[in-house]
Amino acid sequence: MPRAWHIHDYCGYQGLVLEEEPLEEPGEGEVRLRVEAFALNWGDMDLMKDNYSFSFRRFPARIGIEAAGVIDAVGPGVEEYALGERVSTLPYFYYERGASTESLVIDTRYVAKVPPNLSPVECAAIWMQYLTAYFPLAEVSKVGPHSHVLATAATSTAGAAALEIGRQLGATMIGTTRFAENEDYLREMGADHVIVPGRDEVAATIERVTDGKGIDVAFDPVGAGLIDKYSPALARDARIYFYGTLDKVWPALPFVDMFQKNAVFQPYSVFNYVEDPNMCPRGKAFIYDMLEQGRIRPRIDRVYPMEKYVEAWDYLSRPRKSHGKVVIETGL
Repeated sequence: MPRAWHIHDYCGYQGLVLEEEPLEEPGEGEVRLRVEAFALNWGDMDLMKDNYSFSFRRFPARIGIEAAGVIDAVGPGVEEYALGERVSTLPYFYYERGASTESLVIDTRYVAKVPPNLSPVECAAIWMQYLTAYFPLAEVSKVGPHSHVLATAATSTAGAAALEIGRQLGATMIGTTRFAENEDYLREMGADHVIVPGRDEVAATIERVTDGKGIDVAFDPVGAGLIDKYSPALARDARIYFYGTLDKVWPALPFVDMFQKNAVFQPYSVFNYVEDPNMCPRGKAFIYDMLEQGRIRPRIDRVYPMEKYVEAWDYLSRPRKSHGKVVIETGL
């Protein structure tokens, strides 16, 4: 029987247990993967404490949004995928059927063929970060050479992906980080300007580097701790994409600044756009193209074996000096 990491209540990652589970057969429109690798994401950490925008339907539950593996069973009605084909998963909310397992059954709507030039570990780290950044920048706001984009917490994988994608779209990219030693990394990832709150006055710096225009887009997972610092430097018709609460506090919206600039505050979840039948194929095509050209590539920080999943969460939860995805390799 395949092994899987299960959580039995909202106790945090410390309560994860490695257990065997029955081999599941795929249903209509589903495939089963022999999982080679799966990635850790911050949203999973919040979910394990019931602090996420979705909740489990039942326990025990598996964790994990991203996996890569080889198809070893195909359900009825599936024609576009074949046995032996290597695929990875798109961002989807998995309820209790997460990716922290050696065997994963998943609807083909949330499956993508992997690029041939990437390892299984890299393939498990593509879609969450790049699609999360792609939809607001390329599809909704349609940023380009005249756009100024602020990515807060830019050393996160989604923040760094926003820098990469924004650079490919021609926008001027501004990244924030708590630590000055991250500046070189952010510039490598695509930041034209780096702001260190506490060292730099955020709004004044934005006004200076945008020649007084302000930012057209804020891509922000921080929460209350930063929004009022950059909101005085919003451009006319700016849009704030709010996709997380890293500081654990919901923001009080800066209504005066938003009224003055006709700004929009948008709670943003990538899951909604993966479900869009027009946007999702365009996002996949864009990312495939950028990967094939070598303009983007998943950056891997550390790889842990299946048995050390809890240790991997320990590592992810501490301040890090290196950057990129933390990934589990099953050994299969």
